[in-house]
Amino acid sequence: MLNENLYMDKAKKILKILKKYDQSEAFIVGGAVRDFLLKKPVTDIDITTNLLPETICEIFNVPKTRIRYGSVKICFENDYFEITTYRKEGEYLDFRHPSSIIFIKNVKEDLQRRDFTINAILLDENHNIFDYVNGLTDLNNKIIRIIGDPYQKLTEDPWAPKMPKFRAI
Repeated sequence: MLNENLYMDKAKKILKILKKYDQSEAFIVGGAVRDFLLKKPVTDIDITTNLLPETICEIFNVPKTRIRYGSVKICFENDYFEITTYRKEGEYLDFRHPSSIIFIKNVKEDLQRRDFTINAILLDENHNIFDYVNGLTDLNNKIIRIIGDPYQKLTEDPWAPKMPKFRAI
């Protein structure tokens, strides 16, 4: 059984480690933040940062072969976490993976590539919330809102089957 408080504590330790590097930022993002705010079990934690994947690999002693699409999966204190560098994505040629990625330094710009506003809320190691896309308002009002152009998002990544899981929000 996963101890979610311990899991979140480990994620906060990772944020602190990442933030030791000059001018670095790091946040918990996605479903983990949404579920944390809804007081639901957190079972998967994604972290976003402005550090490059190669730097993440060096920090956590992970082979660079573990880099995929700007993300690095690490094992930290016997739990797995995915750390993704802020990025922009090119066209989706296979409906799942971008043809190219460009690393960027601005978290607000990174959030524009995410699916729903409720999955683009950021949480730092001190439980400060950063919401640049009105995800908190949508979460409180039980609204599932797509970030950006819905038609474009559906052609990039047909995640529509994920939508029914949000009915319980």
